[in-house]
Amino acid sequence: MTMTPHPWNRRQFLGAAAGAGAGALAAGCQAGGGTGVRVPATGVPTVAAENERPGDRDWGLRHRGADRAVEGYADRVSALPGESFRLHVSTTARGFRTEAFRMGWYGGAQARLVWASERTPGAPRPIAPPLGATRTVSANWPPSLEVGTHGWPEGAYLIRLTADSGEQRYIPLTLRSRTTAGRLVLVNAVGTWQAYNTWGGHSLYHGPGGKDDYAARSLVVSCDRPFDDDGAPLFTTYEQPAIALAERLGLPLAYLTTMDLDADPGLLRGAHGVVSLGHDEYWTPAMRRAVTAARDAGTNVAFLGANACFRRIRLEGGRRLVVCYKTDAAQDPLYGRDDAAVTTDWREPPHADPENSLTGTLYESNPTTADYVVDQPDHWLFEGTEVRRGTAFRNLVGTEYDRVNGGRATPRPLEIVAHSRLVCRGVRSFADSAYYTVASGAGVFNTGTMRWVESLTGDGSHGIPPDTARFTGRVTANLFRAFAAGPAGRSHPAQDNLDAYQAYEGDPIWAQRNLW
Repeated sequence: MTMTPHPWNRRQFLGAAAGAGAGALAAGCQAGGGTGVRVPATGVPTVAAENERPGDRDWGLRHRGADRAVEGYADRVSALPGESFRLHVSTTARGFRTEAFRMGWYGGAQARLVWASERTPGAPRPIAPPLGATRTVSANWPPSLEVGTHGWPEGAYLIRLTADSGEQRYIPLTLRSRTTAGRLVLVNAVGTWQAYNTWGGHSLYHGPGGKDDYAARSLVVSCDRPFDDDGAPLFTTYEQPAIALAERLGLPLAYLTTMDLDADPGLLRGAHGVVSLGHDEYWTPAMRRAVTAARDAGTNVAFLGANACFRRIRLEGGRRLVVCYKTDAAQDPLYGRDDAAVTTDWREPPHADPENSLTGTLYESNPTTADYVVDQPDHWLFEGTEVRRGTAFRNLVGTEYDRVNGGRATPRPLEIVAHSRLVCRGVRSFADSAYYTVASGAGVFNTGTMRWVESLTGDGSHGIPPDTARFTGRVTANLFRAFAAGPAGRSHPAQDNLDAYQAYEGDPIWAQRNLW
């Protein structure tokens, strides 16, 4: 099916650099404050009012430059508005400047500059060697500057570092919400960001030898180090496009990180919906309990990616260390002492608890690329998309995908709304988008594909046609509006169709199935 072009072009959506800079700013002061912003009784400006402020298209990285030219990290992953945080920065230049951009819609600019620093003296800092049997890399640099957030609205932020040489990197930060009651909660997956972070040569996946160096991987990774690549690669790829869409809709939003949910499971009390963004693989038991309890109290839950809630982790060191022994679970110090806290895949022993009891689907495998195929075109999620049964969207499924399993843990009633044939590692299977409802009235939706949020930009990545963004944008908007309104199952109860898909009982491991 040919869709009409999406109204957002790549420059609008990714805030591509335009012009020579952000303009003359008073050093160290608030920027772009404006006046006349509507502030309700809570003291928090509405999302709609915040997005009426002028945006700043120049939030992208104009010149990344050489590796390690400038990089840094914050001493916390989130802060409440008004709190301070410290930045630890290394640069090969003599100095650097710092700007804080709040991510949103802002008439298509995607960001607003809320603060800029004076020039700060800089110096190069070392990469520390990995420590101990866990091969943990922590930068442990001295702080370069302290930043106050008085007057900053809650939301997701990119802190942009610019060295005297012009080279740039990001540092992500969340200004978390004090309350989520009555709001749609967007959750930044900071634990997953660190799991994949290769800065210092080690991640939870491999050591300095790259993908073939699994045995030298870290078993514990630290938040006290910069992120690799542009400084915020998983945020810009899997989260920022969905945040821009949510803010464009003007919905009542709240912002948290996965680590905030671990620290205070009560943060979701009264929330209308909670959104797991595009790559949210690593969950603590406390996080999972918090989201499950919220669902059972009437909070809707959306999973916009695949592979969500797949790894069980533990946070230590003041929540600055992410622990996951994975296939070496027997080496976890809690093995045999507290098996429910042992860090491995959620579906694996010694305390197996597959993720589909919450997500509705099970992660199968990667890598794959396949067409996304609509199977229930009359479903409310597809309203306004003009799709028919069998309408396909090229390459939208991948690189990781989920599938519905008919085992006892699968929630019922459950609807499969898209059912997409694929081949992964030589085995034929399917990817599923699924929606289920529970007794509290909450609805839960899972896209079942990692590329959903990426497709919202319409930039043609992975060979996804740009006009696919019109489809995924409308479906996501339908989802966000319904979930922000309260328990979706009351107006949109799931109509179970699982038996029609020849769901199977038993072991869900994908490699044992060949169904078409």
